[in-house]
Formats: sequence, C-alpha cells, structure tokens
Amino acid sequence: MTDRFSEAGEKFSELAAVMARLRAPGGCPWDRKQTFDTIKSYLLEETYEVMDAIDQRDWSGLIEELGDLLLQPVFFAEMAAEQGRFTIADSLDAINRKLVRRHPHVFGDASAETAEDVKQRWDEIKKEEKSERGDSKDGLILEGVPRNLPALVEAQKISEKAASVGFEWPEVSGVIEKLREEAAELARARESGNREHIEAEIGDLLFTLVNLGRFLKVDPEQALRKTNARFRKRFAHVEKGTIPGETPLERMEELWQEAKRIED
Repeated sequence: MTDRFSEAGEKFSELAAVMARLRAPGGCPWDRKQTFDTIKSYLLEETYEVMDAIDQRDWSGLIEELGDLLLQPVFFAEMAAEQGRFTIADSLDAINRKLVRRHPHVFGDASAETAEDVKQRWDEIKKEEKSERGDSKDGLILEGVPRNLPALVEAQKISEKAASVGFEWPEVSGVIEKLREEAAELARARESGNREHIEAEIGDLLFTLVNLGRFLKVDPEQALRKTNARFRKRFAHVEKGTIPGETPLERMEELWQEAKRIED
C-alpha cells in the first residue's frame, strides 16, 4: 500500500514539474498563453469526459480521462503560483485537512452509523466552518449553491438544501401529486399560448421531477445522461433501417420497439 502511495506521489510531482516547464520561458506558446478564464472551460469538458467513460464502463479510457482531469487543477495552481497566490501543495494541504476535519467518525471520537449520518455531520461541520470564517452570507441557505452549475445539478442542490431545513414533503406521494399538478398547469399554459408561461411551467415540472428523483435516491443528471445514451443507441438502430425524410413514422416506431426488445 505504501509503495502505491509513494509511486502516486512521485508521478504527481512529475506532472507538476512538467506543467511548470510548459509554462516557463521557452516552454509551450499555447500553454504560456492560457489564463484562468481560458482554461476553465476545459475543466468542465474533462469532467464530462470522465463521466462518459464511467457510464460506458470504459476502464482503459477512464485511466486517460482521469489524467486529463488531474491536469486541470495542476494547470490552475501553476498559474496561481506564478502570481504568488498559492501552489498546488497548498491545495493538497487544504483538501487533506478538510477530509480529516469533516470525518470525525474516522479520525476522531465521533460516531456515524449510516451514510445519512455522515452527510448530516458533514453539512453541520461545513456550516460551522463558514460561520468561523464569517462567510455565512447572512445565513441564507441557498447562497451556498453555485449559480453556474448545470441546471439539473443546481436544482438538485437547491432542493437538498431546502429539505435540510424542513421545507420538504412528508412522503413521496406528495411529490407525485405535485408532479400531476405541475403537468396540469403546463397543459393550461399550453392552451393559453403564452410562451413565457409555458416556459415557466416546464421549469416547474422539471424541478418537481428533480425532487422526485431525490426522494427515490436517483441522481437526475445521471438518469438523464443514461436516457440520452439509450436514445442514441435506439435511434442508431432506427437510422439503419430508414431513409431520412422518406420512411413513414409507423415504420420508424416499429424499428424503435425492435431496438428496445434487442436491449432486453
């Protein structure tokens, strides 16, 4: 075990050194030109590529994608070091201390019997840390949810935060009833023809679906990604047996159902 960690430490140091060389005078013109703002889009791109490799159970691909993802914080930290702000070692120290501090049931005398206990204690410690830093943002619960998250992820985080302080349905049946209510409101909005009203009701319907997923312990982002993947696969089967713009819808539906049977 120790050898594995030692090797990882050596490889990480090598990555940091390579990045520093790329950014140094005489290094790579492209790497030297980058800034925090130009690189941040790659962070999101690499994150989704990691998620895709996991969804595909592409373990050899995941090796490479994780490496690409690891490069991003090293890149950011190298730029910060050049400006005298902090180094990658500071970031590593920060996460190490945070993990120990937020797992008192492992590194201290506290106890936690379930994953839910751990999550609750994590949130409590996080809140205490913010209070100590004077970073409570007037105590507003939702201020801790970043506004630039993907919409489904943001909705999930918002609903989790609201539920943590008691703004919650007592039973899942309440969420299902709310889903029916929102669907009915969308139908009425569609009849009105008001585009803003329709958009708002579709948003409400999606938000309620996110809450339903939370109740049923289903990650909505992952659920939709998997549905997208299934649709891609089934539609590819449909395309193989059709001529675009000429094949009747009935035939396309037959091929769609055939694709579903093949999956089963």
